[in-house]
This record gives sequence, C-alpha cells and structure tokens, in this order.
Amino acid sequence: MGEEARNRDYNDSMNRREIEAFVHRDWAAVQASKSAYWADRFRDDGWLPGWRAADALWLDVRRAQPLYPSDADRDLDRADHLKLRADLDRAASAFTRR
Repeated sequence: MGEEARNRDYNDSMNRREIEAFVHRDWAAVQASKSAYWADRFRDDGWLPGWRAADALWLDVRRAQPLYPSDADRDLDRADHLKLRADLDRAASAFTRR
C-alpha cells in the first residue's frame, strides 16, 4: 500500500467532531482532574506509587543499557546535584538577607 493510500485510510478513519471536541476541551478541568487524582493516590498510598514508578523506570533503562549508570553518568548526576544545591543555597541566602 502506498503512502497516499495509507494517508487516505488514516484520514478517513478520523472523526472531525471528535478531534474538535478534543482540541476545544476544558484543559484546565483536565489538569485539575489529574492533580486531584494524583493527590488522592499520594494521600491513600503515600510514597509507594512514586517508588514503584521510579523502580519501573530504572528497570526499563537497565534493559536498554545494562551498564547504566556508568561512572560518567554518575559524575554528571553528582555535578547536577551540586549545582542545584548551590542554586538553592543562593536562593535561601537571598531571602534571609532581606
């Protein structure tokens, strides 16, 4: 099947009203709903869902890159943490000098 035929099949399967409804939906309500969902999850389950998500991401990365994190990855991570710490220290001292 050529590209033109694939595009025609794809476009024919699209419902214009559904696309317009999606584009014009109340995105603030969607975000509020997502925030409420995750707040409830965190309130009910505590830190466990976050831990599970982090563990799943870790396993996924290790499947793709079995030697991750390399020493270079760790050095970059450490440098990022030190920069963040320095930025937070500067911000904290800015508020205490007022």
